[in-house]
This record gives sequence, structure tokens and C-alpha cells, in this order.
Amino acid sequence: MAFSECLTPGIAELSRYSSEELDERIAEAKRALNDRVVILGHHYQREDVIRFADYRGDSLQLSRIAAGLTDVQYIVFCGVHFMAETADILTGDRQTVILPDHNAGCSMADMADAQDVEEAWELLTDQYGDTLLPVTYVNSSAAVKAFVGRHGGLTCTSSNADRVFEYALSIKPRILFLPDQHLGRNTAVKLGIPLEATAVYDPGEMELSFPHGGEDPKVILWKGHCSVHQRFEPGHVRAVREKYPGIKVIVHPECPYETVQLADANGSTDFIIRTIRQAPPGTQWAVGTEHNLVHRLAKEHPEQTIISLNEMVCPCLTMNRIDRPHLADALESLVRGQPTGVIHVPEDTARWARLAIDRMLDVS
Repeated sequence: MAFSECLTPGIAELSRYSSEELDERIAEAKRALNDRVVILGHHYQREDVIRFADYRGDSLQLSRIAAGLTDVQYIVFCGVHFMAETADILTGDRQTVILPDHNAGCSMADMADAQDVEEAWELLTDQYGDTLLPVTYVNSSAAVKAFVGRHGGLTCTSSNADRVFEYALSIKPRILFLPDQHLGRNTAVKLGIPLEATAVYDPGEMELSFPHGGEDPKVILWKGHCSVHQRFEPGHVRAVREKYPGIKVIVHPECPYETVQLADANGSTDFIIRTIRQAPPGTQWAVGTEHNLVHRLAKEHPEQTIISLNEMVCPCLTMNRIDRPHLADALESLVRGQPTGVIHVPEDTARWARLAIDRMLDVS
């Protein structure tokens, strides 16, 4: 049967195809679309999907790549929802961003609902007046980014959080940081801000607490976290060092404060990749980040010993929703001229969110 005659099997049927058949369909759809499509693959993406990516990177790297692909009609983002939203915000009106499965969300981003943020802002500004500047991790919804943009704030990544915090604190004496309390706490400590000067806002209880003591916070942390990185605990660091004497531990700053303090190094996904790539042969690493990336690094660097800091941690389940059946379906819908999985951020939301992102880029 000719390729053009079998473009409408749907996800359910595609899921029954063999591995070889799925690979062939994806490759054939890419050939048919030629230079009209670019596939972006996040570092945490599953191996059988990311191998089809034209570009790999973290969420902001890929969005900036997308913004530079001005002649490309379709951008298929193999990541999660907030990443595709950011790509849509940064790309032109004539470009279409596709997320192969709209159920590929982010539990951390979902912990900061825009309405909850509005309510928190009202409560906190009643208490602290005009002393707060909102800062949001790029791992947040477009609506939350837009809120931050409207209130004079900016976004950050795990790579530039320290620079963004320094800038924010030069503008206002306090930061409201969301949605990841661990990145916020680790960044504050890195800048010399004592734990006692941090507080945690719980959107469920609508309450502010001071788990480290103190009463006059410089950084108010949203009670959110990454469901993957939170599971790398101090006990895992101690256990891996006992089992592998001399091993280096490197973790993502979304890990809990106590884990980061015990690690030899911590930094963004890109920092972890660069550190391991530059390490000499024979180096041993226990890596505290998403499993797909750890296993890929181990495969790419057989001259080193690379293991997960906690082998019991599952891969990012929402990221793994982007599988080959969904990718094949998304590409074949483009071949048919009937795009599915389109991500479109409303114009007003995109305008304010873009402002928050641009402020970050100016600072960085």
C-alpha cells in the first residue's frame, strides 16, 4: 500500500504497529514534509523518539532554536506542554507548534495554577506591600508567565536563576519564586541568602510558613516540586558513595536542598551534560536527574562509569507520553494538511509572557 493511502490509522491502530513499522512511518512522513517541519527533542525524551529529533536541548534552548527557524512551517515539540507553549510564544504567527500528545503535561507546572497565583499575590502584597517581584521558572504555564510579566517580573532557567535572582533583588527587596521551591531555595543559598530568610507559600492552605525559622523573608517559595528530582534523597548520596568509593555525585538543582548540599556538583541539565562530556576516562558519576538522560549519557560515554543516583526513580512519566505512535500521528496529520496537537497561546497571554521571557534574556 502506498504511503499516501495509509495516513489515517489513528493512535489506537498505530500503537499496534511493530517497532520497525513505526520507525518507517515516521521517517517517511519526515521525508514527505521535507523542510516544512523540524522536530525538537528535549533531553529527557525517550530514546526511541529523540533519535528522530533535528535538534536536542533543554526547554529554553529548544524554544530559542524554534524562534530562529523562521522559514519552517511546522515545529513538532517532543517535550511537555509548557515547553510547546514557550515555543509558540517565541515563534512567528505563520508558524505552527505541535505537541504530539496534549496529555504530556508537567506536574510541577501544574502546581502553580494562575488563579492560585493571583490569590497568593493579593495575600502577600497585603502583608508585605509593594516589596515583591514575581519570578517564575520557565517550567510554568503561559498564564503564569503572563502574570509575572504583567507585574514587572521575569522568568528564569536552572542555568541563569542566580543572575535572575540578583537582578530581581536589585529591583525589590523580596522575590516570590514559583513553582519549584527546591530550585528557589538552592539558588538563594548559592547567593548567600540564609535559609532563615526564605519562607514557603502553600497555595492549598493559602498560608505562609517559615520552615527554617526567621520572620522577614527575602525569598518566598511556592510549595511546588519536580516529582522526579524530589526523589533523589541524601540517603542515596551516602549509599552510592559507600558502594562506589571515589564516585562523583552530580545533581540537578530541582533536587532537595539537603541532597544538593551533599553532592559534589549541581547544575542545569546542560551543565550536567557538559561536565560529564569534559570528564576524563575512568571517571565515575552518580547522576541525580531524569533516567532517560542518565542512560543516554552512560551509552555515549562508555569510557566512564555513569549510573543513576537512585535507580528506583521512574523516568518522567508525562515526558514519556510522547511516544512513536503519537509522533507518527502528528507528522502524518501534517502530511494530510490537517494538523493535530496544535498549541496556540492566546495573543494577550503570549504578549505578557513574552515580556517576562525577554526580561530574562536581557538579564542573561
